[in-house]
Amino acid sequence: MSFRGSIPALITPMKNGKLDETAFRKFVEWQIGEGSHGVVPMGTTGESPTVSPAEHKRIVEIAIETVKGRVPVIAGTGSNNTDEAIEYTRHAKEAGADAALVVVPYYNKPTQDGLYAHFRAVAKAVDIPIFVYNVPGRTVASISVETLDRLVKDCANIVGVKDATADLTRPSRQRHASGEAFIQLSGEDGTALAFNAHGGAGCISVTANVAPRLCSQFQEATLAGDYAAALKIQDRLMPLHTALFVETSPSPVKYAVSLLGLCEPDVRLPLIAASEACRTQVRAAMVHAGLLN
Repeated sequence: MSFRGSIPALITPMKNGKLDETAFRKFVEWQIGEGSHGVVPMGTTGESPTVSPAEHKRIVEIAIETVKGRVPVIAGTGSNNTDEAIEYTRHAKEAGADAALVVVPYYNKPTQDGLYAHFRAVAKAVDIPIFVYNVPGRTVASISVETLDRLVKDCANIVGVKDATADLTRPSRQRHASGEAFIQLSGEDGTALAFNAHGGAGCISVTANVAPRLCSQFQEATLAGDYAAALKIQDRLMPLHTALFVETSPSPVKYAVSLLGLCEPDVRLPLIAASEACRTQVRAAMVHAGLLN
C-alpha cells in the first residue's frame, strides 16, 4: 500500500448518542468515490476520546469492511496507556488495517525517553506499519526530531509521522535526520501546501471530510510539483480550513458534513454542537469553496 495524498481523518457519525453505522458506511464509500487516497478511522476527528473500547474497535472494523482494500486504512490506535495502545494496535492488525496511527501520549507528559519507550513497546509488540502522531496542541507533550529519528532507526515498522505541529521547519529537519524514505504526512490542512514542498507526501486531513475531491486534487497537484494549480485550490479551501477550527473540532466539521446530508451534526460531551456564529462561518466557507450554493 502507498501512504500518500489526501487521507481524511474520518468523523464518526452519531445519532441519538449512538454510532450511526449506516451513515458511517455511506460516508466511507463517498470518500472513496470522491478520490480520497486513504482513510483514518478513530483519529482525533473521530472522537476517539469519547467512544467506548468496543465502539473504537467496531468503528475500525466497519471502515476496513467498507473499504475492501481499495485504499489504505490507517487505524487510530493510540492511548496514553501503553498497554491499551498495544491492544488497539493488535486489534487493528487482526481486523486487516494497513497501518496504525499512534498518538503521542497525552495528559501524563512523558519525557523524550518515555516517548521513545512507549512507541518502541508498541512497535515491538505488533508487526504493522506505524505512523507516529505528533499533535502537541492536544497532547502537550511533543516528540522531538531526534527522538523520532531514534525510533525510525531502531524500529523497522515505524514508517512515518503525522505532523500536526504546523512547524514548517520540522519536515525538512526530519527529512535530513531520517531520510527521504520516511513518510511525512501533514496533520494541519492550512500548512499542507508548504509541508509538501518541504518533502511531505500528503495530509491526514480534517477538511477532506467536507471537500474530499478538492483535497484529493490539491494533493495530486503538489505531488506532481504543480504548485500553481495547488495554490488555486488552496485559495478556495483556506477559509474552510480556518472555519473548521473556530471551535473545537470535530463540532464544526460535523456540522459541515451535515449540510451535505451525510450525517447528523451530533457530538458527544464534553464537546457540544457548533454555535450559531461558527455555523455561519462554516457555511460561508463552504459557499466560497463551491461546495454549497
